[in-house]
Amino acid sequence: MLGCKQFRQSLLALNVGVLVLHCQQKPPVYRPPDEKLPQAVAPQPIAFNHKKHVALGQSCLDCHAGAAEEEQAGFPPTEHCMTCHETIKADTPGIKKLAAAHQRGEKVKWVRVCRLPDFVFFSHANHTKAGVQCESCHGPVAERQVLAKEVSTSMVMCMNCHAAKKAPNGCSACHQLGY
Repeated sequence: MLGCKQFRQSLLALNVGVLVLHCQQKPPVYRPPDEKLPQAVAPQPIAFNHKKHVALGQSCLDCHAGAAEEEQAGFPPTEHCMTCHETIKADTPGIKKLAAAHQRGEKVKWVRVCRLPDFVFFSHANHTKAGVQCESCHGPVAERQVLAKEVSTSMVMCMNCHAAKKAPNGCSACHQLGY
């Protein structure tokens, strides 16, 4: 039989061994729900070709400037688009529609491709500052003429990404609890 001191030492060694094994484990991988991707969205009010604009040298932040400093990436104001389109392709139906909205002081009512539930807190700025590339959540937008939802925005996918990057993964990281 083990004496009390030997028992405590054995128990301590066992606990340390379990702790070491736990710390060496890979982050947990959660199983995502079945989701059929890509998912098409309703047509945009004005056709917009991301592939063409990227080929001309524009980056995501050129149009979605909020992604660097705000929770929402946002959409560009019509005056931003009209900087170029006052002269470039100004006679095409889509740009005429854009110009008319601009003259009326209206925003273009773009159709969202990715939407999170209202109870989820997501900051584009936090993710951008952490070095997360837009493609991680939005897919290969730079290669697309027409966008569809290509990457799951399920809680499981977010948790897997957080686990892989050793980012906070507790409920309060994305959900405001008790308010």
